[in-house]
Amino acid sequence: MAGNGKATGADGVRGDDAGDEGARHQAGTRERRDVALVPGACGVVDLGITRVFELLGKRWTGPIIAVLMTQPAHFADLRRAVPGISERMLSDRLTELAGAGLVVREVAEGPPLRVSYRLTDAGAELGPALAALRCWGQKYLLGGAEREPGTGC
Repeated sequence: MAGNGKATGADGVRGDDAGDEGARHQAGTRERRDVALVPGACGVVDLGITRVFELLGKRWTGPIIAVLMTQPAHFADLRRAVPGISERMLSDRLTELAGAGLVVREVAEGPPLRVSYRLTDAGAELGPALAALRCWGQKYLLGGAEREPGTGC
């Protein structure tokens, strides 16, 4: 390294964007590729499954969507329905879900100003997947002991 802060490869040669890539990675804005290569014989992970788990794998996202699966809800009702979530975190997750096209924010005019959230058609299509995950969790993570009425598990 010549003291200029530029990264070099193992052979000491700096690639065209080696330093830029490291900076993008550290900043969390790394470029997306169609597939992410997985070392070894496992193969590749496609971008679709990667994006699904980036979005839905965040804490609180699943429970928020599960609550909205049954009906639209006001912000305060969502906060009560998801114990332990802060107002800030709920707001952040709802903003992310809206940005991904899964949730719509609706404002009812007049005093008091009420904001409600509902799933879009794309969000509602997660229903069968969430139901399957719920049943899987009850069977393998809860030992089948705790069955919720009306879940079909």
